[in-house]
Amino acid sequence: MNLRFPMVSRRGAMLGAGALLATPALAQQQGGAVIDITRARTEPVPIAIPDLAGSSGDAQAMGRNIARVIQNNLRNCGLFRPIERGAFIQTPEAAAQTPRFADWKVINAQALVTGRVEPQGGDRMRVEFRLWDVLPEQQIEGKAYTASSANWRKIAHVISDLIYKRILGEDGYFDTRVVYISETGPRDRRTRRLAIMDQDGENNRFLTDGSFQALTPRFHPNGAQIAFMSYFQNRPRVYLFNLENGRQEVLGNFQGMTLSPRFSPDGRSVILSSVRGGDSNIFVVDLASRRERQLTSGGGLDVSPCFSPDGNQIVFNSDRGGDQQLYVMNADGSSQRRISFGRGRYATPVWSPRGDLIAFTRISGGQFGIGVMRPDGSGERILSEGWSMESPTFAPNGRVLMFYRESRATDSRGGGYGTRLFSIDIAGFNERQIPTPTDATDPSWSPLAS
Repeated sequence: MNLRFPMVSRRGAMLGAGALLATPALAQQQGGAVIDITRARTEPVPIAIPDLAGSSGDAQAMGRNIARVIQNNLRNCGLFRPIERGAFIQTPEAAAQTPRFADWKVINAQALVTGRVEPQGGDRMRVEFRLWDVLPEQQIEGKAYTASSANWRKIAHVISDLIYKRILGEDGYFDTRVVYISETGPRDRRTRRLAIMDQDGENNRFLTDGSFQALTPRFHPNGAQIAFMSYFQNRPRVYLFNLENGRQEVLGNFQGMTLSPRFSPDGRSVILSSVRGGDSNIFVVDLASRRERQLTSGGGLDVSPCFSPDGNQIVFNSDRGGDQQLYVMNADGSSQRRISFGRGRYATPVWSPRGDLIAFTRISGGQFGIGVMRPDGSGERILSEGWSMESPTFAPNGRVLMFYRESRATDSRGGGYGTRLFSIDIAGFNERQIPTPTDATDPSWSPLAS
């Protein structure tokens, strides 16, 4: 039975992506090798990824491109070690027919990816993929996809996710996107546009034209909508951007400035901060009725709220105690309690999709740090430190964080200043820069494609 990936409605208008179909596993085995992720951090899984075979020049080129994306995805996550192609003995065409496992054992491959690309007429193609456990000489995964040729990169990400899950036992995060703020211009006159890209930095597109400033974008749980703060007509308000048709609308004509929006886990409401009378408090706005409900009150600034993945709790930062710290409360605003007690100030908290960690920015002694702690405040760990960094966002599997880092200006005119996106594993290893065509801030990771 064919399974339809529901990405046409989500991405069709923006990407021109065709339908992607998955057929049942070719000869899927039960069991097989599953590597503990803790071990894979210190001993990345050696995997061989030859080009996918093809019956024509175009098919061979497509197979080569798909294999390169799979290789880059797995290498960049830090848990796999793709073997250099120069070491391969068997050809991609021969391996796609029947792997000669002795040739892959001798180069110390633990896993092997084979497959082929076949034209289907028009702009359609069929991509067959198999994952092998080399030592017992067993196939442990196999699927085939039929899609528009323009959708080849998505297929590569889907295959990468399958390999990640089959070998490591967790969902991957390669078939995801990141929305962020693209920044250009002098430091004191920045142009800030809403932009979106694949998680690896490819398929970058600008969603707004820069005629107004945009900040703090956040994905809807269905991945089809973005909430963000906009200075359209110099009024700081929260807007909703529809990725399917490009339309944007103001969330509501509320009093004062509204900022730092996030969707609830069920997607039915937006939680945000609203500045009124010198204080900032947290409100929940129902998307159907546009009615607001106030959750915090009193002196101080309560900002950057974020729901727990089950929707039962909210983390936020507040200076109500005289210094900027993290607090957690129930979803109805009750039982507000402080959870951060380390040195310095805490900001931009975000709950892990797993519910086990809260990521944050900490500012202490002139240094910024990106860290994580448990929801009760215990187990605080700083993953990366530097001159200026903030706005962590979790990959949808909770395994990786993305954030942005500023570089210091090298002269009085602002030369050398820049902002770039980085990712890091929640264990604090494999920090790497994410390529963007411009400076970038305020990343937000999409949910997994369903």
